[in-house]
Amino acid sequence: MNFSSLWRGKAPRLTTTFAVLTLSTLSSALVAAPLDKADIKFIGPIAADMQLKPYQTEHQDAIINALLPSIQQPTTSITVFGEKLKWQTLDKVNALTLGGLQALKFTAHAERFSQGTLTLKGIEKAQLFIDGEKQSVTKESYELALPQGDHQIVIIAEQVANWHDVDVDFNPKAAIDRLTFSNKEQHGLSAKQLFDATTVSSLSLAPDAKHYLVAKRHYQDSTGNQANVITELKNDDNQTVYRFESGQPSNIIWSPDNNYLVYLLDGKLKQLNRKTLNLKVIASNLEGAGDFAYYDNNSLIFSWSKSPAADNSLTKHYQGLQDRWSYARTTSQAYLLDISTGLSKTISQGPLSHSIEDFNSKRGTVLLSRGVQVMQASTHPTTELVELNIANASNTVIGQFATFNQAKYTGDDIYVTAGPDFKDGLGRNLPENMLANNYDGQLYLLTDHGKNAAPLSREFDPAIGQLEVLANGDALIKVTEQDTIALYLYDKSKQRFSKLKTGFDVVEQFSFSNNRSPAILVSGSNASSPQQLKQLSINKNTATTLWDSKPQAYANTDIASLDEFNFINTAGVEIKGRVYFPSNLDKNKHYPALVYYYGGTSPVTRGFTGRYPFNLWAEHGYVVYVVQPTGATGFGQQFSAKHVNAWGQYTADDIMQGTQALLKQYPFIDKNRLGNLGASYGGFMTMLLTTKTDMFSASIAHAGISNITSYWGHGWWGYLYSGEASKNSYPWNNSELYSQHSPVFHADKVTTPLLLLHGDADTNVPVGESHTMYTALKLLGKDVDLIEYKGADHQIFARDQRFDWWDTMLAYFDKHLKEQPQWWQYLYPGQEHEKSL
Repeated sequence: MNFSSLWRGKAPRLTTTFAVLTLSTLSSALVAAPLDKADIKFIGPIAADMQLKPYQTEHQDAIINALLPSIQQPTTSITVFGEKLKWQTLDKVNALTLGGLQALKFTAHAERFSQGTLTLKGIEKAQLFIDGEKQSVTKESYELALPQGDHQIVIIAEQVANWHDVDVDFNPKAAIDRLTFSNKEQHGLSAKQLFDATTVSSLSLAPDAKHYLVAKRHYQDSTGNQANVITELKNDDNQTVYRFESGQPSNIIWSPDNNYLVYLLDGKLKQLNRKTLNLKVIASNLEGAGDFAYYDNNSLIFSWSKSPAADNSLTKHYQGLQDRWSYARTTSQAYLLDISTGLSKTISQGPLSHSIEDFNSKRGTVLLSRGVQVMQASTHPTTELVELNIANASNTVIGQFATFNQAKYTGDDIYVTAGPDFKDGLGRNLPENMLANNYDGQLYLLTDHGKNAAPLSREFDPAIGQLEVLANGDALIKVTEQDTIALYLYDKSKQRFSKLKTGFDVVEQFSFSNNRSPAILVSGSNASSPQQLKQLSINKNTATTLWDSKPQAYANTDIASLDEFNFINTAGVEIKGRVYFPSNLDKNKHYPALVYYYGGTSPVTRGFTGRYPFNLWAEHGYVVYVVQPTGATGFGQQFSAKHVNAWGQYTADDIMQGTQALLKQYPFIDKNRLGNLGASYGGFMTMLLTTKTDMFSASIAHAGISNITSYWGHGWWGYLYSGEASKNSYPWNNSELYSQHSPVFHADKVTTPLLLLHGDADTNVPVGESHTMYTALKLLGKDVDLIEYKGADHQIFARDQRFDWWDTMLAYFDKHLKEQPQWWQYLYPGQEHEKSL
C-alpha cells in the first residue's frame, strides 16, 4: 500500500506566506525549487545528550516510530526527558550543529493528484514520513504521488553537519503537478482519520448503573489491518477501575445481584468481582458457546453450537437450499451452566437448531425459536416460537410465522418484532392491492400464550429494529426513521411511542440498567460530527456526554457543510435527501457531483463515516447528493412496499428526477460532470441507470446484480431476499421481471463509462454478476473496467483494501469528471496490471 491512500482535504486557510509551485513559477525544464524555510516547522534538539543516534543502534526504526506520534500532533511544544521544547520555523534556526535529534514538519497541499521528487539537502541521516508512513529514499530523494488534499510531511533528522546548508526542494514530474507548502496545522478531512479514529466497538451498562464496560478500537500504520482494542471498566464518575489490554473480553454480562461481571476471554468463561476485582474461571473448553446470560444468581443460560466433522468426501449432496451456506449444517442448542461447578446441561435437543429469544427464571420458562425443518425450501422459511418449561422439559408452541425477527417477555405477555405480514397480515397498513415489504419491521404484543395478538406499530412509520425490555415491561427499540437510526421508548400501559433525545442522527449501540430510574448508555454520530458516547436518563430524557472522538481524532479538521434537500416526484411523493458541500465551496465556480442511493431496502443513514464516506468525497471537491428513493424502509409501509416486484422501476425514476431537481436548486453543479454509484442493490441500480439515461458521465457499481435470475439462484441469500423484492414472482411465472429489469439484458443501451468493483469471495452477490455485465459491455465495445478485491466478501473491511478501494473510486471519478486521469493511471498503469491485495 502507498501513501496515496491517506490525508485528504482542502487547502489550509492561510494568512502567512507559503511556497506555491505553479505553472508560473516553473521553468520549462521543471527544475527543483526550494521550499520557503518559513513554511517548515522545526523542533530540537531532542535528547541533546544522546550518546548514540538511533541509526547507530539495532533499534533505529523502533526509536523513531515511538517519537513520531508526538511530532505529528498539532501542539506548540513537546516535553522530552523533562525538557520542554518549542516548535519554531526553520528560518529561525541559527545553530550550525545540534545534538540529539531534530524534526521538521510541514503540510503539502495538492489541488489535484500530483507527482514529483522531494529532496533533502544538507541532512545526512533522516527518515521521512508522509501521513505517518515511512518513505523509501534514493540518494536523499523521495518520490511523491499525492492525491488531492492535505498531506503532513515529517522529517526526523539524525545527523546534520550545518543547519545553514539544509534545504528541502521539490521537483514536479510535470507542469500539472502542483503542491502548496505551509506550516499550518488546519487540514481537510482524510481517509486515514475516518478509518483509524478511535470508536466505541462495544458497551455494556451494569444493572445498577454504577459501572459500565466500554471497548474502544482504533487502527494505526504499525499494526496495519489489525485493530487495536482496549476494554475498560469504568465507574459512575467515568473513572477507569479495571483495564483489559492483553486480551479482549466478549459476551459481557452482569450478575442480577450486581456483584459480578462475567465474560469470555482466551477460551475461558471468567467471573470478575466488581468490588475486589478478583478473578475466577467458571468454565473452559467452550468452543462454539455464546449468547451467555444470567438465568439466575447461580446459573447461566447460553447457546452451544456444534459443526459437523470435516467432510473429506469427493462430493457434496445438497440437502436443501440453505446448504449453500457454509454453516448450514451447524446446529445450536440451549444449555444451562452451574456457576459453582461449571457443569452444563442441555435444555433443548433434536435435529433442529434452537435460538434463545428470552427467559423468565421466576416462571422457569425459556422462549426458543427454531425452523420447522432442518432445510426449508421456501422463500419465506417458517419460524416456530416455543416456550420451554425447564422443570418438566415440556414445550408449548406459541405459533408458526412466515416473518419473524425477535421475541421478548414483557410480564406474562410477549413482544414480537416481525414484518407487516406477521399472523396473516396483522401489521399491514396498506391498500389491498399492495404487497408488504417485510423488511419494514413492526412491533406486536402476544397475550394468552400467543392466542391473541395486537399490532402496536401499524400506524408508526419508523421500521422496528433491536428490541429490549425494561424491568417495568416497557420496551426500548432502535428504529430506522427515515434516514436516521433513533431510540424510542414504548410505554406498554399507555400504548405510546416516545422518542428519546440522544442527540444522534444514528444510534449505533445501547445498553440499559434495570434500576428504578433506568439509565441508558448509547453511542452514535451525526452526519457532520463524529462518534460520541453518552448516558441518558429515561425519566428526565436528558443526555450527558462521557466521551467525544472529535477533539482526539478530528482536531483542526475541516468538515463538509450539509444541506437538507427534498423534492416532490411525479407521483406527488416527497423524496428526502441531503447534500454535502466541499468546506471551501465557492458558489461562483462549477463543481462535479456524485449521486449515491441505498443498497437492499434500508435507507442511507446519516452516520459520520462508513463504507461510503460522503464527507471525504466532499473534501475531494465533489458535491455529494444522497437520495432516499422509493422503496426504503423507515418512511412508512406504503413507501417501502413499492420495493416489492419493482426492481428499480420507481427507484430509477426518483434518482433521475432528484438529480434534475438538484441541478435546478444548485446552479454551481456542472450538469456535464455528474457521477453515480451504489453497492449491492445500489450496484444493481447503477447498472440499470446506465441503460436508462446518459445524464451521468461516469458510474460505479460495487457488488451489483446484473442478472436477477442468476442472483436469485446463486447468491447465498438471493432466493430469500427475492422473497421480498420479487414476492410471489419467479422466472417461470414472471419472466419479464427477471429479464427486462436485469441490466445485462439492456447492455447495448449503455453509453456511460462504468467501473465494476467486486470482492472475489462475495457470497451474497457472487462476483459472476459483475463478470456477466463486464463480458456484455466488452463484447459491445463499451467503456468498462472491472476490479476485484482478492479474498473480499460483500463488503471491503481490511484496512489496506479499504484505503485502496476508496482511492480507486475517487481516482475513477477524477479521471472522468475532472479530466484528471493521472491518479487512475498511477493506480492502474496498464491493462494487465494486477495489484497485490
